[in-house]
Amino acid sequence: PYLEESIKDADVDDDLLVQKDATRKLSEVYKYKGDFNKALETYQEYVSLVDTLYVRKEQEISTAARLNREIAAAQSRILGLEQERELSQSKYNLALTQQQLVSESVKRQNWIIYSLIFGLLLMGVATYFFYRSNKQQKLANNLLALKSLRSQMNPHFIFNALNSVNSFIAKNDERSANRYLSDFSALMRSVLENSEEDFIPMTKELELLELYTKLEHSRFPDKFSYEILVDKEIPLTDFKIPPMLLQPYIENAIWHGLRYREEKGFLRIALKKIAKDTLQITIEDNGIGRKKSRELKTQNQKRQKSKGMGNINKRIAILNQMYSNKLDVAISDLESNGAGTKVVFTLKKD
Repeated sequence: PYLEESIKDADVDDDLLVQKDATRKLSEVYKYKGDFNKALETYQEYVSLVDTLYVRKEQEISTAARLNREIAAAQSRILGLEQERELSQSKYNLALTQQQLVSESVKRQNWIIYSLIFGLLLMGVATYFFYRSNKQQKLANNLLALKSLRSQMNPHFIFNALNSVNSFIAKNDERSANRYLSDFSALMRSVLENSEEDFIPMTKELELLELYTKLEHSRFPDKFSYEILVDKEIPLTDFKIPPMLLQPYIENAIWHGLRYREEKGFLRIALKKIAKDTLQITIEDNGIGRKKSRELKTQNQKRQKSKGMGNINKRIAILNQMYSNKLDVAISDLESNGAGTKVVFTLKKD
């Protein structure tokens, strides 16, 4: 009765896969009971369903191929129209040039005036092209610098994550290591997908931060608890942020602040809208603070952190230069005695 009900429901829902599987199993049940006539009849229905599925799949493939052909034809038409537009523009420019030559020929007596005008125009064009070339070169240099800074940040992050996996393996905690690797793989896939982008939607950045913070918390569960608070009134899809921009600050909060606390600390990441087109992101921790953290570091660790934060500051400076001061960051002590750290980002909408 259960299989028959499944077949009826699948037939109503037009779910051929469920109907096919249930029919095959029902045929096996009849065969097991010795009712070979019904088993044969049900098996024939199963074969018919398989044929129907095959036909439907062929139709889907045919439809997809037709759509691809239509898309290719549309693209070809668009390309043709674009070429026609460029040809028309070239003809227009040529006609304009010819008209200027005729005008100069008619007014040859004013050749001195026209020569001066031409000289000024030539100087203006040269200045324009020089400015544009300089601007393009500056943009290219900025893009190369951003790519270089991103390539320096990602290996550092991967190294720390692999250290975490190694610690689980050293403890013979295979289940935690597998779970950690699964989350780490998901995070790395997202990082690599977004590594060439200057900005990504805030929703994606939050997913990356949640994954990263979860990974770090799984390594230091006794050192801190965390929460990510997002104001429900924020239209997250309207805001974009450089990928993995916030991650180094969270990493510093955990590795250089919370990790050294004797008691369990907290990490809070909060997003709130402070203006129509402005979002504020706050990262707070009650770790040992920046001053005490510097005192505990070796010279090598100081150089590494200085270089890492320097890269972040350079990245923000370049992006602000390219996108008109879209980002701002301020770092301060959370408590008056120097304990804890507070990082406040201000992000403007496009």
